[in-house]
Amino acid sequence: MHAARPPRPDQVYLFGTCLIDLFVPEAGLDAVRLLEREGLTVHYPQAQSCCGQPAWTSGNPDEARRVAAAQIALFDQPWPIVVPSGSCAGMMRHHWPALFDDEPALQARARDVAGRVHELAGFLVEVLAVDYSGAGGEPVTVGLHTSCSARREMGTRVHGVQLLSALPGVTLDTHASESECCGFGGVFSLKHADISGAIVRDKVASLSAVCERFVTADCGCMLNITHAAEHQGRPLRGEHIATFLRRRLEGEA
Repeated sequence: MHAARPPRPDQVYLFGTCLIDLFVPEAGLDAVRLLEREGLTVHYPQAQSCCGQPAWTSGNPDEARRVAAAQIALFDQPWPIVVPSGSCAGMMRHHWPALFDDEPALQARARDVAGRVHELAGFLVEVLAVDYSGAGGEPVTVGLHTSCSARREMGTRVHGVQLLSALPGVTLDTHASESECCGFGGVFSLKHADISGAIVRDKVASLSAVCERFVTADCGCMLNITHAAEHQGRPLRGEHIATFLRRRLEGEA
């Protein structure tokens, strides 16, 4: 038996992520437009910042706890929290509650918030059941990159494939290293630059063998792969899935 589809909300929160806020704001705006297209009212708490993952993965749970607690206080209404990043969504859903093992009251609030977190592509498919069969645009072939944390913790690959495959005129090409990391890993790329550089070179080569455009649900991966491709002089360019979907739906891409 298939699990029952969650009830369709009329209001949602958007957690924009720090990378989108600082480097790719159009991805956040396009996520809002996709949600509003389905008739939802989108709330964006202005005081939001980071999910705390950089501190968490750097072995600084105190800082991660402080950052997470500040975010938790912002999402007090019982609305779904849509996150245009599988990596950040995974941190919020799976790791926030564990940060507060010694603080029962905060842990209860963290669990409530975690239970309402959805990665954008998963929300579009599983909750909203979007129909993109009327999308337009010129025929195009794209690759798909799913961040390793998003694939592992949020199962986002299947949602990305479903959304892209439903778009008329879009051919989704599978590349040899699709399941491999791009080498970003947040602070990993700073602490282990040589290893990170070798990993992303392989990813760029794999994607470039099948396409000149790729789509991903995580801006960290998108920026890392695109910048590496530019450095190598390759034409490969990435786009956040929210932007790609919005542009196809409006006949731009």
